[in-house]
Amino acid sequence: MAQLKLPSTVVSRADAMRLLREINSLDDFFAGAAARKGGTPLQPPKTTKMLDQLGEINGLNLLDADSRKTLYEQLETLSRQAPSLHLSFANEPSPKAVEPILLWLREQIHPNCLVQTGVAPAIAAGCILRTPNKVFDMSMRVHLQKQAHFLNELIAGAINGR
Repeated sequence: MAQLKLPSTVVSRADAMRLLREINSLDDFFAGAAARKGGTPLQPPKTTKMLDQLGEINGLNLLDADSRKTLYEQLETLSRQAPSLHLSFANEPSPKAVEPILLWLREQIHPNCLVQTGVAPAIAAGCILRTPNKVFDMSMRVHLQKQAHFLNELIAGAINGR
């Protein structure tokens, strides 16, 4: 089975779970359609842009049961095993702000990296990156704390006229 390629619209584990539910509803629709009498009109469910892109990128036809099964199995594996990172920002980041970070992570770290974002107002600026076993605090608060001695000297010099 080839590795699943993810579009930039699939960001987090929650997105993968949504896609799994959507594939299940497609399977339910087609199972129901097969059980109906011929000639009755059917309106297939609308699929999300995320699922359409995922199928297109991976060359899978969502109307085909085998393709849906393959995609479902790959998404299940992804939701269990994909590297997942958590990024905290001072404010809720827009999808446009997260996209370049996500693309870089998928290029440099792992092609199926998933990212969850959160808000931590105490950050003020920058971000905090959490992996399952390490925390990288790249906030302005930590940067200023590291520079506290230098800042104190600057302030003392300004007060004393130096």
